[in-house]
Amino acid sequence: MIEGQSIICISQDWEGDPTSKKHIMRILSARNRVLWVNSIGMRRPTAAASDLRRLVAKLRRIVSGVRLVEPNIYVMDPPVLPLPGIRAAEQVNRIVLAARLRQLCRRLQMQRPIIWTFLPNVNWLLGRLHERMVIYHCVDEYSQFSGVPKDVIIRMERELIQRADIVFTSAEKLCAERREINPRTYFIPHGVDVAHFSKALDPDTAMASEIKTLPKPVIGFFGLLADWVDLDMIGALARARPKWSFALVGKAQTDLRAVQGLPNVHLIGQRPYSALPGYCRGFDVGLIPFRMNELTLRVNPLKLREYLAAGLPVVSTPLPEVVRYQGVVHIATNREGFLEEIEAALKERTSERDRARVAMMQSEGWEARVGEMSRLVEERLTEAA
Repeated sequence: MIEGQSIICISQDWEGDPTSKKHIMRILSARNRVLWVNSIGMRRPTAAASDLRRLVAKLRRIVSGVRLVEPNIYVMDPPVLPLPGIRAAEQVNRIVLAARLRQLCRRLQMQRPIIWTFLPNVNWLLGRLHERMVIYHCVDEYSQFSGVPKDVIIRMERELIQRADIVFTSAEKLCAERREINPRTYFIPHGVDVAHFSKALDPDTAMASEIKTLPKPVIGFFGLLADWVDLDMIGALARARPKWSFALVGKAQTDLRAVQGLPNVHLIGQRPYSALPGYCRGFDVGLIPFRMNELTLRVNPLKLREYLAAGLPVVSTPLPEVVRYQGVVHIATNREGFLEEIEAALKERTSERDRARVAMMQSEGWEARVGEMSRLVEERLTEAA
């Protein structure tokens, strides 16, 4: 495991739910100092009320300055203009953010940092921080997100890939495409916090109150309800099986009309990461009903391993990174297929099979994944010395 390094991590907002980025940086922070830079927007803001609220919240955090959130992890909000692709804005951002980060590095005694970015639109920052290494950690096809300037993100990401010392990807398709640009590109799948999610099988774990009273079986989903989640499919399943309960746990960022008003679809809303084992305890099956498109063909859903680590059988659309688990995970492409595979999954709920799914995940913990990345980083640092 790398140690004694200073890492500038550029990612989504720290205040959000734990993602792969948080898991990785928390493990690295045991032996390294981390400065986490909250989101540098890929999408230009609109006059929508939600965008204005986010802007106000970000301005408040910028004013509050850098803050220690956990041992060895500092968080700052970047004073940047969220205008990707606008050359004048990029020039201002380059000067202002680089100066701010250099100031913080001096204050926190972070000399010659490693830039470890999970975002593709920071090519303009490289070379300004006396960095010893640049790591681009790609976990999504960012150009396919709704509302982003696609051509701009593609251009900025390509330049970042070309200049990076190492590129990590969470999906094989992402890896193959980026390796054509940079041969030092490696596929490192997501890990899972087995100890956390396996609490779902512990009799002492309390079942979430919203799940307790639902008619069985409970077909569960947790995660962001975004436009890549096939709510039309969930609505069709709910109408076909009115005696089943469909529990959707997560923040909604898309139109919910496809499921709103259905008596057996329960929109529970966002819940803290710490509470998820209690929801999994009440689920009978974990669902990954993603639409198939250019974004999801390259996604590696965290919830796949989290469901399995909770002992749950899983039914999913044929995402490439999920199909790799075929034989363990049930794959379906349409309503009839989902109904058939959910019924098959329900028959698998035995304590022996539940424990076997947890055991399968023991080798896929975050520590092992970070150890693999650390080995590659150490090799590259040695080559550059």
